[in-house]
Amino acid sequence: MQGLVPSRKKISFPINADFGSYLQKHNRVVPLPLEYSEMLRFTSIIPLLDSNGNDTFWKTAFYSESDMADINQSLTKIYALLKTDGDTQVQDHLKVARIDFCAFGNSKPFRVRIINRLNDNYDHFYVKRADASRLYGLELEDLLSPNRVTYMVDKDTLIEEHIAGIPGDDFIKKYLDDSEFNQIRIAKEFVKFNERCFVRLLGDMRAYNYVIDITPDIEGSQFRIRAIDFDQQSYEGRKSFYLPQYFKGNKPIIDLGIKHMEMETVRQYQLEERSLIGFRVKSSEDRFKELFSVMRRDTLSASKKVQQLSKELSHHHKSNLFDRCETMGDLVLTNIELLMAKDFRQSIEF
Repeated sequence: MQGLVPSRKKISFPINADFGSYLQKHNRVVPLPLEYSEMLRFTSIIPLLDSNGNDTFWKTAFYSESDMADINQSLTKIYALLKTDGDTQVQDHLKVARIDFCAFGNSKPFRVRIINRLNDNYDHFYVKRADASRLYGLELEDLLSPNRVTYMVDKDTLIEEHIAGIPGDDFIKKYLDDSEFNQIRIAKEFVKFNERCFVRLLGDMRAYNYVIDITPDIEGSQFRIRAIDFDQQSYEGRKSFYLPQYFKGNKPIIDLGIKHMEMETVRQYQLEERSLIGFRVKSSEDRFKELFSVMRRDTLSASKKVQQLSKELSHHHKSNLFDRCETMGDLVLTNIELLMAKDFRQSIEF
């Protein structure tokens, strides 16, 4: 078990014209009433503590009265755009309850808590700096995973929906040993999650970068692990960085798998997940081709990281196909091709 961490702070990459056109065509670009930079005008911030008094690494932001009036109007409109396609009647019942800021992440996100004044129900969304890596990660999540994601972008501002679930680190600490949950199902889902991340080269899945979504079922509960951080989409040069199994914080779930599953069973779940990804690719073939025609020409990492990952993937797959790859987009596509069914390359021609 390796103590993997990013090599250093990730570089932010701009959205180029071709990627911008792709996002526009697929209705991801929406004119927003507020820019990320405006959120930085807070007058003070205080640490946000959890129910046990522990630091959450978020800080609650406070604004001047005049700024808050404008921000409240803009943020409730954004929430209406995100959830109801901008229905202003819904906006009239919304109120910003709290704005939290996190300087810890690459995207320096703001988390906005919205309350519906009619029933006191609350929801969250995020305001972040737009970064091409993250947007490619969101698109690949939407195309290749069993999860749909909703987001909007306008120039340098990104709006993301909140992905509900128990943070992975909290789940491991509080619930993993709970007999209420079927540990074999948890281990199975982690195998499938691990495979999804590696197939599309989504990195840095430390336990606090994913959530556990629990759905009550006829017999027990079903689990799905969902990534919530896409900053490290095909950026690092180390192959192991794209395998959640190698992060120290995930070891308790790995131990569950070792305890409850044979290698043949693990292999079966890996093949099942690859087959599902292959089906998703074929069902959205045109969009998949369109995305990679842009991503393969884009710069998403340093050339030395591309070269390192190319060598490590070549060694892993025992294939020289990665030798031809010049960008991270090339590496992601080639990795998907090699990990899919034998007829994948014949069915998805560029």
